[in-house]
Amino acid sequence: MVMAPRKHREREMLFDSVIALVFILVACVDLCDGATVVDVYRLIQYDMSGVPFGSRLASLNHHAASLHFSPHTDLSRTVLLIPLRELNMSFVKEYIAESKPLGGLIFLLPRLFSFENKDGKGSNNRDVSTEPLRNVLAELEQILIHANLPYPVYFAFEDDNIDAVLADIKKNDVTGQPATATTGGYKFVVSAAEPRKVVSPPITNIQGWLAGLKTDDDAHQLPTIAIVASYDTFGAAPALSVGSDSNGSGIVALLEVARLFSLLYSNPKTRGQYNLLFGLTSGGPYNYNGTRKWLRSFDQRLRESIDYAICLDSIGSWENELWIHVSKPPENAFIKKIVEDFSSVAEELGFKVNLKHKKINISNPRVAWEHEQFSRLRVTAATLSELSTAPELLEKAGGLVDSRHFVNEATIVRSVKLIAESLARHIYGHQGKNIQIFAENTNLAVNPSYVRSWLDVLSQTPRVAPFLSKDDPFVMALKKELEDHTDEVNLHRDVLEGVFTFYDSTRAKLNIYQVASVTFDLLLLLVLGSYLIVLFSFLVITTRGLDDLISLFRRPPSRKVKTA
Repeated sequence: MVMAPRKHREREMLFDSVIALVFILVACVDLCDGATVVDVYRLIQYDMSGVPFGSRLASLNHHAASLHFSPHTDLSRTVLLIPLRELNMSFVKEYIAESKPLGGLIFLLPRLFSFENKDGKGSNNRDVSTEPLRNVLAELEQILIHANLPYPVYFAFEDDNIDAVLADIKKNDVTGQPATATTGGYKFVVSAAEPRKVVSPPITNIQGWLAGLKTDDDAHQLPTIAIVASYDTFGAAPALSVGSDSNGSGIVALLEVARLFSLLYSNPKTRGQYNLLFGLTSGGPYNYNGTRKWLRSFDQRLRESIDYAICLDSIGSWENELWIHVSKPPENAFIKKIVEDFSSVAEELGFKVNLKHKKINISNPRVAWEHEQFSRLRVTAATLSELSTAPELLEKAGGLVDSRHFVNEATIVRSVKLIAESLARHIYGHQGKNIQIFAENTNLAVNPSYVRSWLDVLSQTPRVAPFLSKDDPFVMALKKELEDHTDEVNLHRDVLEGVFTFYDSTRAKLNIYQVASVTFDLLLLLVLGSYLIVLFSFLVITTRGLDDLISLFRRPPSRKVKTA
């Protein structure tokens, strides 16, 4: 009676031991050691006029190699881990231009390009040592966003864990032992669903209004000055496109100008006889699609009341000069007035403002500057920028190189001072007079802390329009900020239209595993198999006896013997 439960327990122990060892065996056959998990950011995937661009896949499951691989290595099932510091641009161009097969690409970026980087941000002096890296990354970004890559491409940032993995991979590649199923090494795995089209991506324009002072005998509508900045970005990695300069600097300047004039306009004695219209527009990288829709939503009276519009674009990393870009001839009375106001204030502040005139071609849908959307509707407008020439489509739109590290709030403060004083001279008729309304150490002085805080927020907020929701917290934060400084705020919602189609899946987790070689797997299988056989034999002998163990291997008697 006592032996039965005991044998039952022993059989359970035997069964549990076997099951546990089988699980261990299965786990060890493929993966030996999980190394680390890394945040990765996928290269943008989009179509332009039906032509595919960017990375067309998201999931990844291949062995890893470095740039030290053997010249004749088959890379069709290999992920290349490439630090920006070691990037050979000719290699990238060759593989992309010749459509050579690759399992995937992961580019390692220095931490200074991360929006989480807090070291040395906004230095007044341009760091010469980082300039080559920035130029290489800018060139790489343009190559990638204009290529059709049939494999996953990701970006990651350097850290101790991935640097150690890279060192091991290099060591194996140099010794002529690249990672394969036979030799082992590292395996990179990204589990991601197939990217899907972003259907009807929303765009939201934010409009704030400061009403001017209307006298009793003035029966006409007051003239309006519009201050406008596009707030969204575009870059090789949507999840990293924070655009600190383009156009974070323009947004910050607009908000600070709105704050300063709200103080003036809050007092009837200092309220100007101009309405001020503040516009934060979306769709900037896509021919200023949102600006065009916003302007067409205006009624004719409002549009005709606009004296001029000043658009702000990339004004956070200049040194001694800015540019005013216009479409109307420089001889135009309004253009001359704008340029004179800005030039005189700039001269007093110790720098220079230059004029650049470029006629627009109405038949060409390409819009190089935001003010051109105003000009197409016969509204006088100009763009203030540190850029002397218009960037190409999807270029300098707030991508990977446009990080907080390269933008200085003191430069934006100077830009704000220029804009605010120039507007004030026009509004209050102080042309030709050296009068500073926004003088330092007064309650109307430009606030560097306000500029810095908003610049920090923008430099940590990716803003690629197709991936911003209708009521995105960032858009709502901009709306609330304008509400604090203007009388009336409205949202103008629409859908991004045109030749672009975007796909989701912009960020993921990269799992890095250290993979055992087949030789190790076979050896492990042999050891564990032997262990299981010995364990099984021992348990059978101790519980049932040697005869039972031998009987398991005996050949069963034939039916004829049994019948006899």
